Amino acid sequence: MKNKVVWLLLGATVLAAAAMWWRRGTPTSDIIYFAWTVPLAVAVCVTAARQPARRNRAPWCLIALALVLWLSGDGVQTLQYYAGYVPPFGLSDVLWLAGYPAMAAALLMMARYRAAGRVRGVVLDGLTLTFAAGIAAYVYFCLPIIDEGFSTLESVTPALYPLGDVMLLAGVLMLFLSPGRRGGPTYLMLVAATLYLLTDSANNVLMYVVHSDVSWDLDGAVLLGNCLLAAAGLHPRRGELTEPGRAVEVLHPARVLFLGAALATAPTVVLTHTGLGPGGRTILMAATLACIACVLIRFLQAVRGLERTQAQLAYQARHDPLTGLANRAAFTEHLDEDTAGVLLYLDLDGFKAINDRDGHEAGDAVLKAVGQRLTAAVRSSDLVARLGGDEFVIACTAADVTYGQDLAQRIVTEVSRPVEFGGRQLAVGVSIGIAAHVTTSPDARRAALLAADEAMYAAKHRGKGNWVVAA
Repeated sequence: MKNKVVWLLLGATVLAAAAMWWRRGTPTSDIIYFAWTVPLAVAVCVTAARQPARRNRAPWCLIALALVLWLSGDGVQTLQYYAGYVPPFGLSDVLWLAGYPAMAAALLMMARYRAAGRVRGVVLDGLTLTFAAGIAAYVYFCLPIIDEGFSTLESVTPALYPLGDVMLLAGVLMLFLSPGRRGGPTYLMLVAATLYLLTDSANNVLMYVVHSDVSWDLDGAVLLGNCLLAAAGLHPRRGELTEPGRAVEVLHPARVLFLGAALATAPTVVLTHTGLGPGGRTILMAATLACIACVLIRFLQAVRGLERTQAQLAYQARHDPLTGLANRAAFTEHLDEDTAGVLLYLDLDGFKAINDRDGHEAGDAVLKAVGQRLTAAVRSSDLVARLGGDEFVIACTAADVTYGQDLAQRIVTEVSRPVEFGGRQLAVGVSIGIAAHVTTSPDARRAALLAADEAMYAAKHRGKGNWVVAA
């Protein structure tokens, strides 16, 4: 569906919602609601059925289920209303309450797909805010209903709706906090779920202030939320709702503000609400401890993540990204600290021809194979480094020229073995210069490196696969 059609659908729904509000409390309003919502529910169901992959289909099936359950509940209550009796608890409540976990699960599933292995931080942040919202919902919505003195069923049923809103809030928060692209479909989904939350919250508050039929005034907002869901499913870029986000996680300042507000919820409730019984205080304490635990775990996770990032950056600063060998900076540092020993300077023979003939991928495969063979040929105390291109250097601590000659011969033999790539045999040779440094002076070691470089060029002049000891 084109973006223009999505906007036309939203505009027409706004007009329908205005007409419902104008004719609220009359059969005309109900006719408009069902005449508009049923096609929207069908559109969401069709969207779920047409999703190409299970990854995209499962969340939309849950959204379609939630919308059908809510619409069925509306239908049952409407029939009961015109029949002259709406029970305190009935089938409509069962259908409505069943829609909350379905919608919350859909939003959580989208957040998990978008986080792509990094969902733990999103879940912890979402749970922290959810626990805080649960505290407020229990104290300000659930307790007043329970304290009215109705029967157990009449008291529990209305109190379940704020808890359903808390579940829905958890899904909204986790989708909002998850990484990934936030285009039209994401905002349509977030606004739709937020509109359901605001409508329910307004209904819970206004029913005590205005009158019991306040839901008639809010049916238009519910219709608009249904339309936003359908528009998100019909949007041409709806795939972004389940696509993995970028690898770099950014801590938005608003997230820190939300977490701080969550931690302040319990003290605020204690200061503003008196008369909590033992049960209420126990629930408040449990929710507060859970909220604090989520924040502490999140903090620990952030610190551990920072440590891993620092370790990764330190490794990347000292290692060649292609071969995994030490790079020039690491070798220079090692050379400044090294004791007496021998240096081998290596340059591959025939490598440029492979790069030109077979491509850079083939050249990279050769460099990786050479790096592995060099590492296998030396002692654990020796350092193998790639200086760049097809040049390598080996620093052998506490070794003499004889050891360097034996090592050079082994390397010539190992490197000359063909490298398998794409069904072809790629062969290179190696020319090696050997130089010893018998003092611990950094200048002497640098001079030895220069001598080994010159000896390597002398080996190249003799032909492929030779080594020369510097004079």
